[in-house]
Amino acid sequence: MSFSPGILARGPWQPALVHSHWIEEPYSPSPEAARAADSAIAALAARGSPSHDGVSARLASFEARPAALSLELQPTRWALRLSPADASQSLAAMCVVRAADGRWLAGRRASWLASWPGRWALGAGGSVDLGESPVETLARELEEEWSVSAERLSIEMLQCLPQRLVMFVGMAWLADGASVVPEAEHDDFAWWPRDPQRWPAEAGGEVRQTGAMLAS
Repeated sequence: MSFSPGILARGPWQPALVHSHWIEEPYSPSPEAARAADSAIAALAARGSPSHDGVSARLASFEARPAALSLELQPTRWALRLSPADASQSLAAMCVVRAADGRWLAGRRASWLASWPGRWALGAGGSVDLGESPVETLARELEEEWSVSAERLSIEMLQCLPQRLVMFVGMAWLADGASVVPEAEHDDFAWWPRDPQRWPAEAGGEVRQTGAMLAS
C-alpha cells in the first residue's frame, strides 16, 4: 500500500483499540533510497551527530474504523526516514503533551539531533522500535524525553508528511500539577497557550497547523 501526503486516518481512538501486527519480511528499499540513507548517515557523522543505524518500523498498511485502528508494520532500515525526498513510509510516533489546563508542551530540539535540529516541536517523538507497538512508543518517548507519564492518552491520527514519513500522533494529558524534566534532546522548553492562534512566532507553520487540527 502506497500513501499520498495528507491525513490518512483521523481518530480519536483509545489506546486499547489500536492493534499492531509486525510482518516478518523486511522492507527492501530502492537503490536510490538506499543511497540517500547512506548519504544522510554520512552527513550526520560529519557534523558530529549520532550516526547509528538500525531497524525500526515502516507502515505497510492500515485499516481505520470508528471502533478500531489496525496497523501492519514492517521492519525497515532506520536511516531511510532521513531522506528529504522519500522516507519510504517509515513510521514515527509523536506524543503531543497537554497540561491539565489545556496548555501545550513545546521543546526546542538540540542542534546535534538527526532530525529537525534547532526547531521547536510539540511534546515527544521518535521511531517505533522493532517489535514495539506505536502506542508503547508514545509512552516510552514521553518518559524518556520529559520524565513524566500521561494521566490519559488518545490516538489522534495517522499523517503522511510530504517526504512520506508517516506520523502516528497521540495526545497525552498530564495530571494537574505534573512537572516535566527535559532530557538532553531539548535545550529549551515552554508551555504554549491553549489556543494555537496565540502561540509565539517560533511555532513553525507545520507545528501550528498540527496544533490547530488537534484543537478542533
